[in-house]
Amino acid sequence: MNRLALICAAVAVLGGCSTFHRQMPAAPAASVAAADTAPAIETIPFRMGVSSATVEKMAKQQGCTGGQGAGLITEPGPVEVYRMRCDGGKVFMARCELRQCRQM
Repeated sequence: MNRLALICAAVAVLGGCSTFHRQMPAAPAASVAAADTAPAIETIPFRMGVSSATVEKMAKQQGCTGGQGAGLITEPGPVEVYRMRCDGGKVFMARCELRQCRQM
């Protein structure tokens, strides 16, 4: 009986070692269909706000020119956020509270 246990342990150890040295199969490549379902980027339509001219002047002082100008990206109200695309791909943003604007 003792011999049987010893043989079983030896087979388990020797058989088990070879299972750890096998190479894992390569992961399947991502399907093209998954890339087609990527979410689209939502664009915000350009809207003028009461402080658009003020934000455009602030942006010009920072060297930001071009584009359509400063557009309102929040709902009109006491606190508004404006965004202006600059030449070269930069973005100028400002927050205006009761027509008092500060660069973000």
